[in-house]
Amino acid sequence: MSSTAKLAGLHRDEQGPVAFKDAVNEEAVPLQPPTEHDDAISAMPAAGRCKNMQLRCYRGFWVLEDWARGVVAVHRSFAPRPNDVIVASLQKSGTTWLKALTFATMARGVWPPSSQDHPLRRLNPHLCVPTLEVLFSMGRDALLDMLPSPRLLSTHMPLSLLPPPTPATAGCKIVYIWRDQKDRAVSFWHFMKRIHPDLTFSEVYEDFCNGICMSGPVWDNILEFWKASNAEPTRVLFLTYEKVLQDPCDAVKKLAQFLGQPFSGAEEEAGVVTEIADLCSIDNLRNQKANKYGSFGGDVKFSHESFFRKGMAGDWTNHMTLEMAERLDSILREKLDGSGLIV
Repeated sequence: MSSTAKLAGLHRDEQGPVAFKDAVNEEAVPLQPPTEHDDAISAMPAAGRCKNMQLRCYRGFWVLEDWARGVVAVHRSFAPRPNDVIVASLQKSGTTWLKALTFATMARGVWPPSSQDHPLRRLNPHLCVPTLEVLFSMGRDALLDMLPSPRLLSTHMPLSLLPPPTPATAGCKIVYIWRDQKDRAVSFWHFMKRIHPDLTFSEVYEDFCNGICMSGPVWDNILEFWKASNAEPTRVLFLTYEKVLQDPCDAVKKLAQFLGQPFSGAEEEAGVVTEIADLCSIDNLRNQKANKYGSFGGDVKFSHESFFRKGMAGDWTNHMTLEMAERLDSILREKLDGSGLIV
């Protein structure tokens, strides 16, 4: 059955999220970056080591200069729907994986994970789940209005830069994932070397330690979501990358429960949970044709295959001395002290 036929037979709120690429023609909307916040952006503190990595500090957080217009616009004007789901993360913390897991879990009624025409077998996960600040920075945020509910969206923005909940948007849920910052630093370095071959790991490492990095300081970003998940557990779910690696099926069940779509006994008996975990595994996604070819991004594009490197824990030992590891860990322990979150 085609995706159009499947959607036609379902109530909007029952169909699950629609893959962004299937729902809209992004290229049909001309690029019109917003300019109304340019004066405010030009007055923000600046930092950054090289072109395409310039940062601006907005309300205490470092944001990519190319996305600054979008960050400000999202903060000031984005209006969530009450049944929106937003997946949030620091860059290179499992974003691609979380997008896939959440999409497959929410959309399983329309797209069983065994479906050979499943969007995740045709599209890169980033083409299924759009990133808010990227769309807003390009002036293509109107595309969000074309998506049927429930919408599945993503962001690298800290919680304090997202619109606060109101009675009208109280049902909007956020799923956040964090990762061992040592592994994240290594992953970020490998990713950015694709456009900056001369970037050294020591430069990335120092930026992480100093807090002057995309969406950082990392400890403040992490703490905002951690505290919210404890204060409002029905609104914010806090996941740990390493725990998802250890037991992806458990993570899928937690996701479904949090999103109000728990698996039925029949689904579990039929192996749907395992099928979702297998569909979204790094190895399976990496081997999909859609993730071997093509590219994704705005002015700077990254190949689809670049989003699937190792997907493992502990790779930092191949790039970092024990002294470097202890320094970064000790900084995080100090910054997270008293929160109950353990490094």
